[in-house]
Amino acid sequence: MSFEYSQEIINDLEKLLEVDEEYNVIIYAGENKNIKEIHALSNILRIRSQYFRTALSKESVKKKDGKYIFNFPNISPQFFEIILRFIYCGKVDFTKLQGPDHILKLLVAVDELKIQTLIICIQEYLIKHHHEFLQKNPVEILETVYQRETFTDLWNYYVEKICDKPDVLFKSDKFINLKAPLLELLLKRDDLSLDEIDIWDSLIKWCFSQNPSIQKDVKKWNKEEITIMERTIHRFIPLIRFYQLTSEDFLLKIYPYKFLLPDDLIDNVLTFHMAPSKKLNINIESPRKPKHVYDSVIVESQHFAIFSSWIEKKNDSYYTESNIPYKFNLLYRANRDGNTPATFHAKCDNKGATIVIVKIQNSEQILGGYNPLLWDQSNSYKNTTDSYMFSFTNRNDLKTAKVGYIISAHYNYAIYCNQNHGPVFGGGYDLLQDNNGDWKSNNSYSYPKIDIPQGYSVSGYNIFYVENYEVFQVTKK
Repeated sequence: MSFEYSQEIINDLEKLLEVDEEYNVIIYAGENKNIKEIHALSNILRIRSQYFRTALSKESVKKKDGKYIFNFPNISPQFFEIILRFIYCGKVDFTKLQGPDHILKLLVAVDELKIQTLIICIQEYLIKHHHEFLQKNPVEILETVYQRETFTDLWNYYVEKICDKPDVLFKSDKFINLKAPLLELLLKRDDLSLDEIDIWDSLIKWCFSQNPSIQKDVKKWNKEEITIMERTIHRFIPLIRFYQLTSEDFLLKIYPYKFLLPDDLIDNVLTFHMAPSKKLNINIESPRKPKHVYDSVIVESQHFAIFSSWIEKKNDSYYTESNIPYKFNLLYRANRDGNTPATFHAKCDNKGATIVIVKIQNSEQILGGYNPLLWDQSNSYKNTTDSYMFSFTNRNDLKTAKVGYIISAHYNYAIYCNQNHGPVFGGGYDLLQDNNGDWKSNNSYSYPKIDIPQGYSVSGYNIFYVENYEVFQVTKK
């Protein structure tokens, strides 16, 4: 028989850090007025940090009065104390830092000290809890992450976010400051969700910004200006999928810059459009194929990540847009297909698991429910313990999300299928589309309360106005 008292050891090591006795390492963190002397034990540093393991083994390491001396002017005292606590006892508290930009700076400091476990931990935290961070300063964030080989998870996540929603970067006023290698990496991506002509327009804008002395009227360029612009754009030309452009876009937006392009490329593209039956001995690039595209006019990809997390009864941030394990196939959209129960059943019956997403009129609120079984016209209840109802009081603020799973005592009434109704959740009914298309709720009966908006009351039902609703088939990838 064996016993483990790991928590006791962690507590003792934390006490050792706080007691600050018999130290043999002095660390000066920060610079100028923001400098602090921090003490540590060399053996703990050796075991927990690759940087210190290497540094302390060198004969050239600085010593004074028998103590090792280290200077880290580029790491603030606050950051170093956070890192040292993790080194000693594996604890880190991100709430003490002022926002995600500070957490990213902490990550850079941790990378310098080569503490791999904490590098992974911080990346996971930024991905799960600060996915909106990228919108604030995409260029600076991308460049910071790109420069560090160990930030692989964060790099992959941010690049996929930009490919999924390129306006975050390409319509940012900082886009023109993007370094050429980063722009090249993005334009190589098959999953960049931009029309090819928009990519070209962005590239031309970027090229002008690199050479502010070049006049905007391309017809007035002299030989020197043509040469400068040709050198600037040369590396990007193979990355533009010219054959995916319309003939009109090519003629109006590309052809004016013909002297920046290879002659054979221009000839081939013109032949491709003007003589489509002629076979060309060229490799025509396939269209870009965005990875995370969901055919919804109500919600976006991050909502589907949350729906997926809830399906598996995990917390909201368990899945991110990059690892959604389900496919969501649009079956029905009310304002496109017809807002009637009959159309709902025609489109959605016997399709397996579905999620219903309802947009409240004149509001950013959405709500709905997950049916893990199927819809039909059996005029009967279906029992399950895996269904849920949800709401976002503001669909643009993921923190307003609320989910309620079927109450165990009411699992026999989780889903109701009726030929005269649209989707129905709960035996109350908790959420119902009636035979006339109205949406109703009889408060919370079979599901916990999810903040359904108050409309007007008829026969005990709360009737509220809905702008649109969608139903997606849910299947495992």
